[in-house]
Amino acid sequence: MQDDFGAFCRHAEVNVPGAPEGPLAGLTFGAKDLFDVAGFVTGAGSPEWLRTHGEAETTAPAVQALIDAGAELVGKTAVDELAFSITGVNPHYGTPVNPRCPDRLPGGSSSGSGVAAAAGLVDFTLGSDTAGSVRIPASYNGVFGIRPTHGRLPLEGVVALSPSFDAAGWLARDAALLDDIGQVYFTDAPGAWGPFDMVIVEDAFAQALPAAGAALAPALERLSGLASSVERAVLAPQGLQAWFEAFRTIEFAEAWATHATWIGQAGPALKPDIRGRFEEGSRITADEVAAATAARRAIVDRLEGVVGGGGVLVLPTAPGAAPPKDAPAAELQDRRERTMRITCIAGLGGLPEISIPAATVEGCPLGLSIAAARGSDSRLLSLARRLAPEIVAVG
Repeated sequence: MQDDFGAFCRHAEVNVPGAPEGPLAGLTFGAKDLFDVAGFVTGAGSPEWLRTHGEAETTAPAVQALIDAGAELVGKTAVDELAFSITGVNPHYGTPVNPRCPDRLPGGSSSGSGVAAAAGLVDFTLGSDTAGSVRIPASYNGVFGIRPTHGRLPLEGVVALSPSFDAAGWLARDAALLDDIGQVYFTDAPGAWGPFDMVIVEDAFAQALPAAGAALAPALERLSGLASSVERAVLAPQGLQAWFEAFRTIEFAEAWATHATWIGQAGPALKPDIRGRFEEGSRITADEVAAATAARRAIVDRLEGVVGGGGVLVLPTAPGAAPPKDAPAAELQDRRERTMRITCIAGLGGLPEISIPAATVEGCPLGLSIAAARGSDSRLLSLARRLAPEIVAVG
């Protein structure tokens, strides 16, 4: 395969034909290099991980389901080290090139998946989303991406980061294909959403940069015209920073628990910001995790009260278009924190969320997200398919 974008891993020439018949027959896809493929070593974005692990004996069920549906797996896509970043920068293997804005970051940790889908190297890609790792590359590269309900897709044979937040997701250039893939994964009939109650998440929009908020306004207005009712709501009366802190405490503690033994044995040369997150996770106490877990339960109850009756949350996928590759560290840190205050909402609630390419800022893509109650994945995909022609940005 010709890959001028650095979207695919060089260490594994993977090609697995799809079943001769099926709903995805004739389509090609790439899978993030966290997913096992029988006969290949999963690299997880780390040379040390690649060196210290053997070939997978079986293929991850989330990958196998797509192959069984007829899709051909043509490669493993690039990933940030151990999936613990949202920039897409990998000092060991290079940073995939954002095809829409080459001087900007591709977003991570499903960086290769976002780039491969946007560049048309494959029909769709499989990724994972812990803190926004499907949604952010979808937004930055101008494609559709879904983080499903937590636990809806099996994660056997997938390198974990924070198990209570990790979710397998996928990306595609159009909403119809995104929905078709969902019909492979979900056996429940999608049903028509019909009229929907729209909840504009004001505190999420408050995290958006001014240019991003202005760019999303036309799509938000068009979407409001399609809804049966429109409500503006502040999800976190105590502030999204408090939600983010609860999320970060649990995520970092779980990430350290997941990888502490391997880090101690392998001594990997991790990128400084990623190493810092693991070190922070190592210092989090059981009492701090317990407090964050209690806060999470209250957040789940709050979200259930808003979307449990069928409401659809509408929020910016990211606070802005992809940052420049040479953005100062302080700017990237500010962007990360703004991003996480938005993406932690679905993460804490375990909600399905779909990013729709709805705007451009300085010629670069920006996503608008819709999210709904746990388990409503099929209906949400059907709704995105119906709404996309009305709100997708042109160009």
